[in-house]
Amino acid sequence: MTRVPAPLLALTAMVSVQIGAAVAKTRFEEVGSVGAATLRLVIGAVVLALVVRPRVRHWTRAQWLAAVLLGLALGGMNLFIYVAFATIPIGVAVTIEFLGPLTLSLAHTRRWRDAVWAALALAGVVLLGVGPSAVGDVGGVLAAVLAAGCWAAYIVMNRRVGAAIPGIDGLAVSMLVAMVVALPFGLRPAVTGVAADPVLLVVFGVVALLSSVLPYALEMSALRRMPTRVFGVLQSLGPAIAALAGLVVLGEALSLLEVVALVCVTAASAGVTLTSRRGAAAV
Repeated sequence: MTRVPAPLLALTAMVSVQIGAAVAKTRFEEVGSVGAATLRLVIGAVVLALVVRPRVRHWTRAQWLAAVLLGLALGGMNLFIYVAFATIPIGVAVTIEFLGPLTLSLAHTRRWRDAVWAALALAGVVLLGVGPSAVGDVGGVLAAVLAAGCWAAYIVMNRRVGAAIPGIDGLAVSMLVAMVVALPFGLRPAVTGVAADPVLLVVFGVVALLSSVLPYALEMSALRRMPTRVFGVLQSLGPAIAALAGLVVLGEALSLLEVVALVCVTAASAGVTLTSRRGAAAV
């Protein structure tokens, strides 16, 4: 993957995640949102561990700590965003979740002009707050906010794991930790659903590949070759891709306010990206 441009790896990962999320939501009635997140994590973690066979015998304490913290962020991010998906459109949930990496990227700058992009993102938040999805389900919005915090932590810890542990051994262990985080909450609905319809194992096998194994591996590779801040802002198309996946796969149409909010957040991220590139070019 070293010959593929890092931005392309990040974009491919983002598309894969949103398609996988939309497919998973089509089965929420059978396993519930938390059960779906658990199936995704269990299958993804087991498959990745069997393929990678992580060599952990000589890991240092710092390496173990980084992998465990990444796993905690992964587990929380998956559980919270799937809970949000259950009650609000995927496009709205991901727009809120995206504020995590966007806030992280803005926190790494002291330039006055980035205050404009921060204000634009804030405008998007306000519009989401008065939109029909937020008004109709505060719990879903809160879950998406918690997922945003976990996503910011995931970006930071993914970079640290990628720098501290060669290959994707660290990711494989982190996925197992995320699986352990999810099991107490989603094991029962997942087992009940699969017992009633074993085909769900195949469905969530595909979801795990699209939403966990493939994108996390691509993102870790990308983060090894780009700064955390740049990685965060390069995902500016995330909310739009999520909204498109929700519309095509699930028929979820957004209100005008929600579309404008999505555009505000996307534009804020794109603006930070463009000004960052100009700054880099000037140096």
